[in-house]
Amino acid sequence: MDSRQSASDSVTFRPLEVLRVMIDALDREILQLLARRNGLVAEVAEHKRAHALAIRDHQRERELLHDRRQRAQALGLSPELVESMFRLILWGSRDRQAALKAEVPLDLEPRTVAVIGGQGGMGRCMAELFGDLGHAVIVADTNTRITSTEAARLADVVLISVPIGVTEDVIRQLGPLVRPEALMMDITSIKTAPMQAMLESTSASVVGTHPLFGPSVHSLQGQRIVLTRGRGDAWFDWARRMFHARGLSIKEATAEDHDRTMAIVQVLVHFATEVMGRTLADLGVEIEQTLEFTSPIYRMELLMTARHFAQSPDLYASIQMSNPATPEVTAAFVKAAEEMRAIAARHDHKAFQAVYEQVHALFGDYTDRALHQSDFLIDRLVERD
Repeated sequence: MDSRQSASDSVTFRPLEVLRVMIDALDREILQLLARRNGLVAEVAEHKRAHALAIRDHQRERELLHDRRQRAQALGLSPELVESMFRLILWGSRDRQAALKAEVPLDLEPRTVAVIGGQGGMGRCMAELFGDLGHAVIVADTNTRITSTEAARLADVVLISVPIGVTEDVIRQLGPLVRPEALMMDITSIKTAPMQAMLESTSASVVGTHPLFGPSVHSLQGQRIVLTRGRGDAWFDWARRMFHARGLSIKEATAEDHDRTMAIVQVLVHFATEVMGRTLADLGVEIEQTLEFTSPIYRMELLMTARHFAQSPDLYASIQMSNPATPEVTAAFVKAAEEMRAIAARHDHKAFQAVYEQVHALFGDYTDRALHQSDFLIDRLVERD
């Protein structure tokens, strides 16, 4: 044999097809183990409900993740990869516990909940949420057999889930029909005007809500919702408990604070996305061609832009045009864009650096968290490409 021949030539390898069959068998074992784990999660949910325990135990999760990372490292596995896997497993565990009503009190009194606009995306989402919790749900919309006025008279809870542009009109139409001992809620992305309309039009209890997610989410677990107090502490506590029981993370805010913050979270972000989309269209960009040269960051930006324009223009128009702070925020955006354009045009590196330092100071320690979390998102995106 030629001495230059690789030693690996004399090694007998198992055929690739055999190795793949063995991997498939191991994957099936992993799935069986996950199914067994899921069965234990159901028992955990029963225990937590019986003893009025919270679904999420942050200390337990920290200890579990630390343990799994150490065990992964000892086995020669990537601790980061194993942590990511177990974070998904824990998320699924919490979602299953919520679906099994782990935080729903055993003595919960079922209520009749009317969802006005219940055939829309968010209306269906809210109807499913309250139905999962064991409440009787009435769906009323423009083409349902039961009318909105009938539903408003019958229900213990009247939830307004209609387009922003008609929300106040619907509230003022139905508000007088809601029983004084009942609750009226809305899910509008602005709060000041709807809250005022509810407080003025009904003698019932009033709670404002704003789900910070859309109807296409795969799970409600960990999604955020803002609650605004209007009238009736008992009903506010009920609403808070119901949303929390279904796995939502709750933020309480006044209507004014909510709308001021939404001017940034929604108006500014959506406006920036719309400007990017409009610019791409004006430049005649061939999207598929740019994807051949894309970095993960550009792909993330493009995904968010395409996602935005895949949705309802009426929704985003309402969001932009109903917030009283929109003129101020959009004017600030245009001013900042012009400033950055001028700096780039005159090749002013010093001014560019000054802007960077100013913005970095604004973000502070959040920049470190942003790097860590965006690295995770980039890894997941590259993995799916």
